[in-house]
Amino acid sequence: MRPPSLQARVFPESFVSDVMHLTALAIGTRMPSWVEEGVATYTKRLPGHIVFRFQELPAAQRSSGSDVAKQKAKEGERLIKALREPGYCVALDERGKSWTSVELAGQLDNWLGNYSQVAFMIGGADGLADCCIERADRVWSLSALTLPHALVRVLLAEQIYRAWTVLQGHPYHRD
Repeated sequence: MRPPSLQARVFPESFVSDVMHLTALAIGTRMPSWVEEGVATYTKRLPGHIVFRFQELPAAQRSSGSDVAKQKAKEGERLIKALREPGYCVALDERGKSWTSVELAGQLDNWLGNYSQVAFMIGGADGLADCCIERADRVWSLSALTLPHALVRVLLAEQIYRAWTVLQGHPYHRD
């Protein structure tokens, strides 16, 4: 059973004219085709007033003698620089708070009502830099497990779509 605040809502036409931009800022380029296909599967299902896209940022160059902390910091700077202001920022980190799909729907409902831009920061191979965690308005854990970055992209897209279906009372999500 959905909490009363998340009962199915069909947004009025005046609300639909406002476009919400969700951007996943992700360290790493050249994802396998299954990632692009998976992300496209869910993003194309979203309504027209929710635009969800991924912006890939290059990982810091790594070599056997390189300083991991410096590389992580460089990637963090790239993520922070790519943020659009004003907006809401969510860092994806295993140390963050985990949400159920219904709780995520509540977050999405809040974002839809209060922000036109929401960014998700996805770190590189060594995770997110401290500056990203500090900058974020929320830190969200998709799992206590360490997930491959390719899979995180598909999982994020699917969960955003699922949250939207919860808000709409669509049968895609089952309690």
